[in-house]
Amino acid sequence: MKKVLLVGEAMMLLMAEDKGKLSEIEKYLTGISGAELNVCVGLTRLGFYCEYITRLGHDPFGEKIQNFLEKEKIGSKYVEVDETNRTGLQLKSKVNNGDPLIHYFRKDSAASKITKEIIDRINLEEFDLIHITGIPLGISESFREAIIYLIKKAKEKNIYITFDPNLRPQMWDDIEKMKKIVNDICTKVDLILPGIGECEILLGLKDINDIKNKYFEMGVKRIIIKDGERGSYCFDKEKEVFVPSFKVEKVVDTVGAGDGFAVGIISSILDNLSCEEMLKRANAIGAIQVGHRSDNEGLPTREKLEEFIKTSEQRDVNE
Repeated sequence: MKKVLLVGEAMMLLMAEDKGKLSEIEKYLTGISGAELNVCVGLTRLGFYCEYITRLGHDPFGEKIQNFLEKEKIGSKYVEVDETNRTGLQLKSKVNNGDPLIHYFRKDSAASKITKEIIDRINLEEFDLIHITGIPLGISESFREAIIYLIKKAKEKNIYITFDPNLRPQMWDDIEKMKKIVNDICTKVDLILPGIGECEILLGLKDINDIKNKYFEMGVKRIIIKDGERGSYCFDKEKEVFVPSFKVEKVVDTVGAGDGFAVGIISSILDNLSCEEMLKRANAIGAIQVGHRSDNEGLPTREKLEEFIKTSEQRDVNE
């Protein structure tokens, strides 16, 4: 079984049962959130082994997350428990479609105290691939240092690294610093998967060919670009591929779609699929996830994924 290492912040998720201002909601549904954790869930359901690095508070939320990891069969031997700082919390509004309002309680969370010392405890040679996102880079200085150190150690051992910028500008005091650090990491990994809107923030460019050329000029090896409802692109030195997205009857919640897309990309790399097959799988998982409220509830098994691809229609980009 192929193994993937991921690191991030897991949070308790409270989802409003009714529409309205979060301050006026009386009832919430519970769930577990965290971009990297969502990817763990998706990959595990597709038959891969994931080891997850995080730090939780010694509190009921932390305990619930540990129970969730066990239930989803996600490796947790590198999960630390913090006796002082609390597990992070996320509130999410209910919407008819589109993007919900999200409010975080993660300042000085247990995960913000992660340091690079934990990386030295890990036998990186166990893993076929490491997936990171840009979120920990903005959580704290020590977490950022841990991510940069992990990349350095992984490259020394020639381990494949995928990077989803997953920009959270609100978590940074200095946007220019965010852009510099994220762009630098893009040049050090094997594959990046930004959204087209993130490319505009990071590079100041909107045209897909300008974006591709700029990344290659920077030394990026392989580029996957998410272009929302249109579909997605794959660029490397040998090939350029575009695959349209799948039609979705009803968008319930967009949160988690990008993580589902990442699941499709990573699993395809591990399954040695072509660029076309990889984008089709990633688009499919993203489309499935937007039909569910929880951040990871819709992430499919292989059987459900294959059934969706067989029975679902892709968009006509000329419509």
